[in-house]
Amino acid sequence: PLLALLACAPAAAQTLDKIRKQGAITLGYIDGAAPFSYADDKGEPQGYSVELCRAVADGIAAQLKREALKVRWVKLTIQNRIEAVRKRQVDLECSTTTWTLSRQSLVDFSLITFVDGGSLLVGAQSEVGQLKDLDGKRIAVISGTTTEKSLRAALAHRKVKAELVGIKAGDEGLTLLGKTEVEALASDRTALIGVVVMGGGARGNFKLLDQDFSIEQYALMLPRGDHEYRLAVNRVLARVYRSGEIEKIYARWLGPLGPPSMLLSATYFIQSLSE
Repeated sequence: PLLALLACAPAAAQTLDKIRKQGAITLGYIDGAAPFSYADDKGEPQGYSVELCRAVADGIAAQLKREALKVRWVKLTIQNRIEAVRKRQVDLECSTTTWTLSRQSLVDFSLITFVDGGSLLVGAQSEVGQLKDLDGKRIAVISGTTTEKSLRAALAHRKVKAELVGIKAGDEGLTLLGKTEVEALASDRTALIGVVVMGGGARGNFKLLDQDFSIEQYALMLPRGDHEYRLAVNRVLARVYRSGEIEKIYARWLGPLGPPSMLLSATYFIQSLSE
C-alpha cells in the first residue's frame, strides 16, 4: 500500500512540474473552428477558446512565478484531439470540445467555457424548416463528434429517417451543401455561423434553422487525474469570469453574433468561484 501511494504521489502535480522545468506550456488547437479556434494569415492561433488558453498560460506563469513562460502551439484535428491530451502531447486543448461523461473517463475538463446548441444549416431557398422535414434527405455531420451522436438520437426520437454523410471538417460540409449534395449541415450553432463567415461572403446563400437538437457544454481538455493542474487552470478561468474580463473576450470574438444568451451569462456567473 505504501509503495502504491508513493507511486501515485508524483502524478498529482506532474503537469505543473513539467511546465516549471521546461519553462513552457504546450497548447493544442483546431484550425478551421472559428470563432473559437483557427489560424490567421500568419499561421498564428486565434479565437475565443485560444484567448482563454492564453489567459490560462499567463495565470499559470504567475502561479509558478515564471515570468517568461513560453507557449508552444500544436495544431490538432477533431479526430486526434482526445488522444493528444491522453498521451500528454499537449497540456491543454483549446477549441470546441463538449464535456461528456464518457470523455471524462479518458481526459479531464476545466470549468465550462461556452454553452452552445446543435443546429442545422440549410440553403437559403430550402423548404426545410425543422428536423422532421429532413426525412429521406442527406445531412452532413463531422464523424465521431457529440453532434453526430445527438443528431442520431434526435432523428430516432422523431422517427425521421435521414442519411448521415460523414465529413472531417465544417468547410467540407459547406461545400457539399453549396453543391446541393446534402440538404443540411449539422454542427454547433456558433460553429455553423463561423464556417459560413470564414467561407468568404457566402452567408446570403444559407440559413440556420431556429430549432436546436442538443445542448453542448464546451470546456478545455486536460490530462486526467492531475488535480493540482486542473485547479490551476480553473483558478484562472474563475478569475476571468469573476473580474468581468470574459465580457471583453466574448465581445472580441462573438460580439457580432449578439450578446451572450441568458444560459451562457448564468454559466459565467455561477462559475465565478471565489478564492
